[in-house]
Amino acid sequence: MVEYERLRQLVEGAAEDVAKATGGNKAAGTRVRKAMQDIKAIAQDVRKKILEVRSEQPSG
Repeated sequence: MVEYERLRQLVEGAAEDVAKATGGNKAAGTRVRKAMQDIKAIAQDVRKKILEVRSEQPSG
């Protein structure tokens, strides 16, 4: 699923800035907050896709 792969890339990409922000780097903190907003939006897209897949499959 393309959306999930994008989510994974965003999380991995934010890791370095999270470490810097924890150390007190304010610019890194700003980048992390922006990345978290993007992650939130992509996670919502993943949820929607999963629901679509589930509703397309026959029940029973």
